[in-house]
Amino acid sequence: MKAEAATLTGAIPLPSTVESTPSRFAAFLELTKPRLTMLVLLTVAAGYVAGARRASNPAVVLWTVLGAGLVAAGASAWNQVLERKRDARMRRTASRPIPTGIVTPVEGAIFGTVMAIVGCVLLAATSRPIAAVVAASTFLLYVLIYTPLKPRTTLNTAIGAIPGALPPVIGWSAATGRLGIEATALFLILFLWQFPHFLAIAWIYRVDYRRGGHKMLPSVDPDGSITSRQAFWYALALVPVGLLPTVVGLAGPFYFAGAFVVGLFYLVAATRFMTTTNDASARRLLWSSFLYLPAVLALLLANPTPDVRIAALPAIDRVVAADSP
Repeated sequence: MKAEAATLTGAIPLPSTVESTPSRFAAFLELTKPRLTMLVLLTVAAGYVAGARRASNPAVVLWTVLGAGLVAAGASAWNQVLERKRDARMRRTASRPIPTGIVTPVEGAIFGTVMAIVGCVLLAATSRPIAAVVAASTFLLYVLIYTPLKPRTTLNTAIGAIPGALPPVIGWSAATGRLGIEATALFLILFLWQFPHFLAIAWIYRVDYRRGGHKMLPSVDPDGSITSRQAFWYALALVPVGLLPTVVGLAGPFYFAGAFVVGLFYLVAATRFMTTTNDASARRLLWSSFLYLPAVLALLLANPTPDVRIAALPAIDRVVAADSP
């Protein structure tokens, strides 16, 4: 209170007051799970560019990515609000803003709600309403279904993979104004990719997850045999599914060959995890997952099928025309 009074009267703030603003800013930034949000932004942008082909409008891409990013940030904030007690028991999450008291649960809830609403409104206003609907569905699935299920059932990973696979669909629907078989192909790639990725994480941090009360598969699979087999089968299924963009006319032969190679690379890492289930093989699988997804997205954007142009948004065209010299 004294520090606040000094600030209001124009005196030089105490050091603790000076440091409070950046630390609070950093805390709210951490609520958004920046690394996860960046992955969302990458897949949204890839979905948009894949949908618009060479008719991509940079302004619409920017607004779409920003809107989807705000929704993802809001979902992450609400996830931390709902999991604050479990986060406090886990070493890897105990330093998050809400368990440490830097941000209160009410502040986190308000922040998350505002971010999600602004993101959906932005998507509806600057791209297409269907993109806002997909983004809102992603938020609701993640916050109201996936997060509450984490301490209840090991199936939470499968449920969470649904909203986790929707970001490229947001981008696709923003570009095309529709859903379709191409969007389904993008969804399935991300859906299957998540299982080896998250099963590796669940195995590496199995003790911490157990301490936090999360029902992850390794908590009922102490030797890792079920966990590693599931990672293998999902990675195996991803090999043909990763080729679907070429099959449905979304990508060319260069993509097909490249996706096949990186799919086998991911499968080899999952196979090693299955044959030798330990932390080292789980970490190799995790790093393989980090390589697979950017590689597939890069191949998709580098080798689209010949121009199947989709008209740019009329509203954006008018804005661009008005701003042109």
